Amino acid sequence: MSKKYLFIMDTITDIDPSKDTTFVLMLESQRRGVNNYYCQIADLMWADGNTKVSAQAITVFSPWQNRDYCALKAPEFFNLSDFAVVWMRKDPPVDQDFLVATMLLDMHDHPRTLMMNNPQGLRLANEKLWGLMAFELMPHTVVSAHATFLREKCREFGKVVLKPIFGAGGAGILVFDHNDRNLSSAIDLLTEHGQKVITMQKFIPKAREGDKRVLLLGGEPIGAVLRVPHDQDHRANMHVGGNALKAKIDDNDRHIAAILKPKLLELGLHFVGIDIIDKKLTEINVTSPTGAQEIDALDKRMGSDRIPAQVMDYVDHIFSVANDGKII
Repeated sequence: MSKKYLFIMDTITDIDPSKDTTFVLMLESQRRGVNNYYCQIADLMWADGNTKVSAQAITVFSPWQNRDYCALKAPEFFNLSDFAVVWMRKDPPVDQDFLVATMLLDMHDHPRTLMMNNPQGLRLANEKLWGLMAFELMPHTVVSAHATFLREKCREFGKVVLKPIFGAGGAGILVFDHNDRNLSSAIDLLTEHGQKVITMQKFIPKAREGDKRVLLLGGEPIGAVLRVPHDQDHRANMHVGGNALKAKIDDNDRHIAAILKPKLLELGLHFVGIDIIDKKLTEINVTSPTGAQEIDALDKRMGSDRIPAQVMDYVDHIFSVANDGKII
């Protein structure tokens, strides 16, 4: 019997199939004979001692010119343990609904189902804060809701980047010089007048040269892409118009990955993206790391060297070393 994979994500009919990483993961698993299913986080439920899901069988197509890129069947009910792998690929923000979904995923049949990534790890590894456990890798960073403290640190740093803790895709990220008259207003806005904690990082001048996204698989770097902001924006996120350029994995990337690897594996965070500017770690993306299609295209990768192929090989390896059908 073919294996079943469940992909939990945002509305699939709204994605860009030419850029979406989850889409090419589906393509690769389908190529290997896996039966893929799709759902959103609201489709998860719990009853009779089991986490259940209303999911749709999905077929994806490439190339998709002159036709839809996916075909969905009618929803069916499953126990989560019916799936060999559950791919939690819901994009941030990590809000109340996301957290509830991870709690329901926690109740799966551990010996039978592999989580990519582990729901407990998704809750613990906040993408703006978790990197602080290796703060020496990061630019100078402070976390606070206190306006006076933030303004003092801004004067110390000279120029800063303000980030909401649960933002994503560059949303809410602001850059200010310490003497900018709008700084206090921006701090009040993001902290909701001292009620919400934010992060402030010292601005890295070389950010204009690009933000390197490095994909890690099992804690090892497998590909990189340089995201360069356009002239009218500080943000390099491809979601807001950053340009993707070819990048190589270097010794600094490997050094950062080596420090993070044991902590990632301890939390079951198998497929992760890290962001690096001028050799400094700025964020760790654990929810739905992207960049696979851009890396494959820029590097002209083929066959087993492609990012989706490496990810699926990794998953197959986990199953091959399992004892008595138990995931280890």
